[in-house]
Amino acid sequence: MNEKQRLEGQQVKAANSSDKKSEKDYSKYFEAVYVPPSLKDAKKRGKEEVQYHNDFTIPEEFLGMGKGRKFYIRTYGCQMNEHDTEVMAGIFLGLGYEPTDSVEDANVILLNTCAIRENAENKVFGELGHLKHLKTQNPDLLLGVCGCMSQEESVVKKILKTYNQVDMIFGTHNIHRLPNILQEAYMSKEMVVEVWSKEGDVIENLPKVRRGNIKAWVNIMYGCDKFCTYCIVPYTRGKERSRRPDDIIQEVRHLAAQGYQEITLLGQNVNAYGKDFEDMNYGLGDLMDEIRKIDIPRVRFTTSHPRDFDDHLIEVLAKGGNLVEHIHLPVQSGSTDVLKIMARKYTREQYLELVRKIKEAIPNVALSTDIIVGYPNETDEQFEETLSLYREVGFEAAYTFIYSPREGTPAAKMQDNVPMEVKKERLQRLNSLVNELSAEAMKKYKDQVVEVLVEGESKNNPDVLAGYTRRNKLVNFVAPKTAIGKVVKVKVTEAKTWSLKGEMVEEVQPVEVK
Repeated sequence: MNEKQRLEGQQVKAANSSDKKSEKDYSKYFEAVYVPPSLKDAKKRGKEEVQYHNDFTIPEEFLGMGKGRKFYIRTYGCQMNEHDTEVMAGIFLGLGYEPTDSVEDANVILLNTCAIRENAENKVFGELGHLKHLKTQNPDLLLGVCGCMSQEESVVKKILKTYNQVDMIFGTHNIHRLPNILQEAYMSKEMVVEVWSKEGDVIENLPKVRRGNIKAWVNIMYGCDKFCTYCIVPYTRGKERSRRPDDIIQEVRHLAAQGYQEITLLGQNVNAYGKDFEDMNYGLGDLMDEIRKIDIPRVRFTTSHPRDFDDHLIEVLAKGGNLVEHIHLPVQSGSTDVLKIMARKYTREQYLELVRKIKEAIPNVALSTDIIVGYPNETDEQFEETLSLYREVGFEAAYTFIYSPREGTPAAKMQDNVPMEVKKERLQRLNSLVNELSAEAMKKYKDQVVEVLVEGESKNNPDVLAGYTRRNKLVNFVAPKTAIGKVVKVKVTEAKTWSLKGEMVEEVQPVEVK
């Protein structure tokens, strides 16, 4: 790393408890070498060519670093963070570390953080406070913060000022540098902060420790260029960069050969996949049409943006096979005026037209969504439009949130003028509708036979197994433990608001994909 990169904010060091700086010194320090997320700069999205690297290996000098040491990673937030944790766990194992489920037993603790809502950040700061005593007990313990929070200037400053028990901070673009960061943290008496303000290249051949052997995440792209006014993701994850199709298809084939039953294609804006390719016209529809031919029982994708959901993708999904009949399609609001303030760049009518096309091509599709209530300037009438759209679409599930400002986003500069009691009342009304429509959707399954991918024991009863249908419905049923990891047929005996109960009828024989 050269000095120019260092001054561009790609790596900084800050003193910890053994070499404390004053708040004034930190301010000067950041002005000099740390480049915070900037709407103006981020929207420029320079056309620097993304480099693809297929040769990741752990440097020889770091091999054995973890001998006799254990690591613990706590993950917050979305599936992309879960996937990043799998990669970091793979690197730890490659270094010789062993995993542990106990922070008390760990030699390295990483908090892989989420920045999408204030509540998620508060949990992390609270956890840092809880972990402080472990540093007192074990001065050799390394405590690190990584993930999306680390990409925020205000967060890094707060950690530098208040949480001097932290040994290292790194962001979302340089996970592959974990061996170097660990080595520097062991050798240095200072807090190691390596936060890249420019997104990294696409690194293939990263090791992974996947959670379980039934379902797997497959990341197909990084970043987001949409810049919705409420969202911090374009700053924390950078511009859109797509993996090459051959690398993705090879990974999926490898997972199929290992016996995985379901994969989920991941991206912050997954159906913008391929739009950054300059050497070919190839999108998510093309990718899924190829993956459709691979012998793996189920394929999902998340999270999509309505603006990028094109006709070709719908046409491919309608072919069915291992492409499941469940689509998560965040709408955020049912009001065109609110959508405009959010910079979603579609109208209520355009969203409904997209839903019409999807339902026409896939009549048995189950749709779920995300909705924010209490956005700045949202009126009662505009909220009613959200309720009416929810009912008109007939969503079967939703993630619902009260709006909270994220520092650094355009919405944070707007007047948050919807009173909290109004926000809570709207959320309660929306959730009542969400529950009502979910219950209605579940009733249709009573006495039906559904295919369930058995994931393991129920959370509430080890004698009951649990799994999901193709349309993402949770099913609990009694069956032999030998059914875990298989797709079985279950007759539904009881429909609840958010789950189904049933009894296993038979195992489903795998069908060769043509």
